Amino acid sequence: MEYTFILKYQLAEHDSDPDVLVERLGSAGCDDALVGIGQPGRLALEFTREAENAQAAVRSALADVKRAVPLAKLVEAAPDFVGLTDVAELVGVSRQAMRKVMLSHAATFPAPVHEGSASIWHLAEVLGWLEEKGGYSFERKMLETARAALEVNLTKEVHRLPVAAARELKLLIA
Repeated sequence: MEYTFILKYQLAEHDSDPDVLVERLGSAGCDDALVGIGQPGRLALEFTREAENAQAAVRSALADVKRAVPLAKLVEAAPDFVGLTDVAELVGVSRQAMRKVMLSHAATFPAPVHEGSASIWHLAEVLGWLEEKGGYSFERKMLETARAALEVNLTKEVHRLPVAAARELKLLIA
């Protein structure tokens, strides 16, 4: 099955030549990615990758990028972080309708990752909740891809913490 997702990276200073980057990425197996290098010091890759499942697609892409650009630091895997408008577009309803769903199911609707004037959710959590609720149309592989991206982003963030701190926090927030 074919999976579409985005990997965003921060580049090392010496990885600034776009032609060299594109060549290295192609040689490493990233020829199924659209390469975005418009922002200085950043690299965005939109993959459309054939794999057995979304997790395998994302992991193989991560490995290919690592071979091509070993010093690049992953910033984000997408689709993951979304607002209500993004979710509404994916399931074919208005933003207002999605907000109404969120407010009328406040006790069970997934908690946002960031709450503010523009709240942010993990797409996998919201789509999973909508799937359980029923009545919303979206591709199953979108949920699978969002779960794979969420796994990558959470793992990346956990690795930023010292092991002892991660263990202690796990006890406090679980």
